[in-house]
Amino acid sequence: MNDSQPTTSALVRLAQDFREALRHSVYLVRRLDSGGELSAAQLSTLKMLLEGPAPAENTGARVGEIARNLGVKVPSATEQIIKLERAGLARREPDPDDSRAVRVRLTPAGRAAVDSGDHRRNTAMAGILASLSDADRAALAAALPVIGKINAMLQD
Repeated sequence: MNDSQPTTSALVRLAQDFREALRHSVYLVRRLDSGGELSAAQLSTLKMLLEGPAPAENTGARVGEIARNLGVKVPSATEQIIKLERAGLARREPDPDDSRAVRVRLTPAGRAAVDSGDHRRNTAMAGILASLSDADRAALAAALPVIGKINAMLQD
């Protein structure tokens, strides 16, 4: 393994290439389930509620957290949440830790929608991965822990 320090320009080029690959992948993955009942943004919002700090307890997420994760302002996130709430997929409740805040929780119907969307997208992606060589699938599998580390650093 080569642990020599890369130059700043090499790191910037790698960062640009990585970000562009991720951006393009996000667009393409969103198209995997374009015929689904929920938009990619709605499904992403529901998954945030599922993957909150304690998903087993379904503690939900604050509207500000959802907005930050979606990369939008709070009013835009609130609009998305209202649509999900009207569809019976999410519910807003007072935050027990802060009387000024609201938490958004996933409903059982919301959990079923996430599971269904995940199944459709995973099945479509598995078909794509099946067309890759064994070496390409192994390279992808080897890259996933590194991507996980990058994600963890971005969350902090």
